[in-house]
Amino acid sequence: MTAASEAEGFERGWRAALAYCWRREHLRRTLRIALVVGVVLTAINQLDVILRGDPTATTWLKCAMNFVVPFIVSNLGLLSGRRSSASVT
Repeated sequence: MTAASEAEGFERGWRAALAYCWRREHLRRTLRIALVVGVVLTAINQLDVILRGDPTATTWLKCAMNFVVPFIVSNLGLLSGRRSSASVT
């Protein structure tokens, strides 16, 4: 396999993965997971700072990451499950 064909396959794989994750039923599920987990993590890690009235830009960045990380992880799990089910059938 040449480097060019390998790079083309990689790009095609990324496009297919993104298309799969952006399907309505998958996006609805992963966004819901990110929302619930993000709220819980924000409450655990940053709620005292927010309620005290001392949040900084860093605090808000950390809060945003509390939502982004579970969204990425749930999508990786979705793709991993897709790969596993494809190899079974």
